Amino acid sequence: MNSKITVIGGGNVGATTAQRLAEKSLGDVVLVDVVEGMPQGKALDLAQAGPVQGYDTGLTGANGYAESAGSDVVIITAGLPRKPGMSRDDLLLTNAAIVRKVTERALRQSPEAIFIIVSNPLDAMCHVAKGAAGLARQRVIGMAGILDSARFRTFIARELGVSVESTHAFVLGGHGDTMVPLARYSTVAGVPVTELIAADRLQAIIQRTRDGGAEIVRLLKTGSAFYAPSAAAVEMVESILLDKKKILPCAAFLEGEYGVSRLFLGVPVKLRRCGIEEVFQINMTTDEKARLQRSAASVQELVDVLRENGFRVE
Repeated sequence: MNSKITVIGGGNVGATTAQRLAEKSLGDVVLVDVVEGMPQGKALDLAQAGPVQGYDTGLTGANGYAESAGSDVVIITAGLPRKPGMSRDDLLLTNAAIVRKVTERALRQSPEAIFIIVSNPLDAMCHVAKGAAGLARQRVIGMAGILDSARFRTFIARELGVSVESTHAFVLGGHGDTMVPLARYSTVAGVPVTELIAADRLQAIIQRTRDGGAEIVRLLKTGSAFYAPSAAAVEMVESILLDKKKILPCAAFLEGEYGVSRLFLGVPVKLRRCGIEEVFQINMTTDEKARLQRSAASVQELVDVLRENGFRVE
């Protein structure tokens, strides 16, 4: 029996995620959106690409949740996109209401599903989903670190003129301005980038990584990134459904790891069929720990706002 994956939100991120899932044949895909006809049309279009691309993935578009019943993984991309000049924080309360509603409806149909959150502001939306679903921490995971690390890897590869496949990068913390790219854990063919790139250039790359989403928003003017975010979400799904045991940077609900309790924060985790099997802890310098704590404090501020506005957050 095929695995089943539901993608909630049929915009650029959701539709591109559905496309990548179909092309990898990871399972049958249900695309859900409130706009009548839109998810049905996109699902049909994707199905008709199957003969050309060589996949037989089952694709369904829906405006409700009955078609999503029995999903193994639910990916939430629903919410307002960022606009020029808008921070992720500006999206907080509007998207929180959306994420709470769709999580509750999806959970009723798929009580055993693992939830992957993509909606922004990412770390706060993970709290909303976990609060709405009441699930164990291994079953609610945020897509953030993979995307941020991919941006870091791209800029490193361009700086050195090497293949991105030779690069490995490490980004912890919240998905936003306070993220913590760890240069000394980031390598090219095993060599730390601190030995390959001058300090001033490396700092510029780190800052560009932090500003990665905003840079794309400024360039697009009418939208935000969707190719890289969808690729990152699908890598998580692949590791879960195929039980690949990949170590990936994801937003996880910490319970004392890294000195942080009851807060979603980007850290390296092992992803298996059960979701998060293990949170990996690494040695950090005093400065790195301080930056991670500042990032955690930034996430906590959003969580406090949610709580003050009546959202159940754990």
